[in-house]
Amino acid sequence: MRTLEVKYPETIPAVLNLSPETFEQGARFALAVKLYEIGRLTSSQAARLAGVSRVTFLLGCRRYGATSVEGDQAEIDAEFADMDT
Repeated sequence: MRTLEVKYPETIPAVLNLSPETFEQGARFALAVKLYEIGRLTSSQAARLAGVSRVTFLLGCRRYGATSVEGDQAEIDAEFADMDT
């Protein structure tokens, strides 16, 4: 596996009242969400990048303002049609 190094001022986690580890995990998650949101990664690939399960990733997308599922009304209706019976 390759490594991406991102330099940041040591004061940023403190300003956000986060530990460096929590800040770095959040930054990694945010990167994964953005790459998923613009269609560059699947949800499974993004979850691996974020270091979490796919379900955790999809549920966490909302915290970053990204939708985890997109579909038009016809797709949504079809998805829930079996529930009506």
